[in-house]
Amino acid sequence: MSRECELSGKSPIVGHRVSHSNIKTKRRFLPNLVNFTLHSETLNRSFKMRIAASTLRTVDKHGGLDGYLLKTKKSALHDKAQKILADIEKKQTEATA
Repeated sequence: MSRECELSGKSPIVGHRVSHSNIKTKRRFLPNLVNFTLHSETLNRSFKMRIAASTLRTVDKHGGLDGYLLKTKKSALHDKAQKILADIEKKQTEATA
């Protein structure tokens, strides 16, 4: 299982651990991933995802999964999230037509 957020695509980054004597050794900064179930009101369906805690706060801020996906740039979304967004947009165009 990869350590990558399934919504925002956040993944580990590389940096240095710096000792008191200023010796630098490589280390990895891992995202804080949480298993969570998000509900899409438009699709009336739930999605189990492994997302970062910071992304979860942003989803909450935007009013749920649908609001987050519609307000975020497609280039910033993970592949799984882009597929869900396409389904939401398709459903919304069917409702208006």
